[in-house]
Amino acid sequence: MINKKNHLQQNGILIVYLIMNQNTPNGSPLLPDNVSLAEQKQAILASIIATSDDAIISKTLDGIINSWNPAAERMFGHTEAEAVGKHISLIIPHDRLGEEDIIIGNISRGRKVDHFETVRMTKNGDMIPISVTISPITDNSGRVIGASKIARDISIYKRVNEKQGMLAAIVDGSDDTIVSKTLDGIITSWNKAAERMFGYTEQEIIGKHISLIIPPERIREEAFIIGEIFNGRRVDHFQTIRQAKDGRQIPLSITVSPIVDGNGNIIGASKIARDISEHLSAQEEKARLFEQVKALNDKKDEFIGLASHELKTPLTSINGYLQLLSSLITDEKGKRFVDKTRQQVKKLNALVSDLLDVSSIEAGKLRFTEERFDIVQVIENVIELFAHSNNNYHIKLETDITELYINGDAHRIEQVLNNLLTNAIRYAPGSNQIIITLGREKNDVKIGVRDFGVGIAPEKLKQIFSRFYRVDETNPNVSGTGIGLYLSKEVITRHNGKIWAESEPGVGSTFWLTLPLEK
Repeated sequence: MINKKNHLQQNGILIVYLIMNQNTPNGSPLLPDNVSLAEQKQAILASIIATSDDAIISKTLDGIINSWNPAAERMFGHTEAEAVGKHISLIIPHDRLGEEDIIIGNISRGRKVDHFETVRMTKNGDMIPISVTISPITDNSGRVIGASKIARDISIYKRVNEKQGMLAAIVDGSDDTIVSKTLDGIITSWNKAAERMFGYTEQEIIGKHISLIIPPERIREEAFIIGEIFNGRRVDHFQTIRQAKDGRQIPLSITVSPIVDGNGNIIGASKIARDISEHLSAQEEKARLFEQVKALNDKKDEFIGLASHELKTPLTSINGYLQLLSSLITDEKGKRFVDKTRQQVKKLNALVSDLLDVSSIEAGKLRFTEERFDIVQVIENVIELFAHSNNNYHIKLETDITELYINGDAHRIEQVLNNLLTNAIRYAPGSNQIIITLGREKNDVKIGVRDFGVGIAPEKLKQIFSRFYRVDETNPNVSGTGIGLYLSKEVITRHNGKIWAESEPGVGSTFWLTLPLEK
């Protein structure tokens, strides 16, 4: 009797192992004693066909289906009742009907058709790639009377093959070296880019140890890399040196990833290597150019500092002589000319001072003195100075604070406020009003300088504190060097404060700054 059956699939051939004359656990036979051996075998085969995962179909030489197992129902969608008695063309696409004539021709001559890959059609019209094995069915006299067909769905196999083919094409066509190896370091794949990079052909290198391309002084790197891979960790963009067949040393950036089998076991490593010789050369060239530019920039700053310093003395003398001349001239017209000249000398002197400050900043030599001072008093002094020289402007201070002390360089903060008020006047030619606000915000003092001028475009706001940057298109007739706001940012930053601008074109701008309060 029968206790178990094993179905093994090898290369698509169904092998059935039948273990006969076994009893059930209680000692009784599985089938009655009066059942013949032929009937036993028939029952066994029927059970195997019914439980098989492969579609098993039998048909006459005329193509009429006379058996149709449950797997065939699942694969093609037709029930046994729907398929039996119908022609096999029920599942053959129209453009493949010619295959049936070839198959029947072979079967009629007693020839088996093995692993024939084709496409068949389901009940709902879907096409399924299958592998079929067709065997002749003979009667007792050995005459071929039909055919049995075992069909296996190879959709997954096809997709895997297509994916493998695509990956192989990608690997083979890659400009990067792609190599795989075992955990023992034995090379198992080597693409064309690896051949070009290292000079070894695939035939020369497969089966060799990866140390063949590792310089002796770097052999310890391999132990580190394999250790990381063994623990399931990827090694990303590891920069190193590897050695070509002709002895050349090649700087590389490599990424190494674990190779995992179907059970999740790490069985090797894949390595992608890229030659970074040009990248390193570009970095070296960039560093060299940077040093050259830095040297030229240092010389430029040195020149600006020297020129600014040398200009200070004659400007001071000119201003003194003009002051003396003004006291000697008695007519009003002459005094007016001298006063205008003194104003221009004052502007030139301020410009020279700014250039000298820029030079000091670049050289890291801008000096600050720290003292405790009343910020309210500094703002009022600046307003008074501007009101005296710009009597057609109304500068208003909005605050309820009468006294507020901070630590810092009062002269430098006054310089910042001077720059902001100068710009407020310069870029608001059609207005005569400026509002200064003063308030407290947590641990900071917050100051705003608002004008009602041309405003600043949003995309320009982030650049206005850059050195020598000017928003020329807003008012091309306005003169300026683009130094004032750069210096203002440096001064405020050195005081651990912040400075920024808010603006709407055509409405005006507000420049804000914060400074830490005295602790």
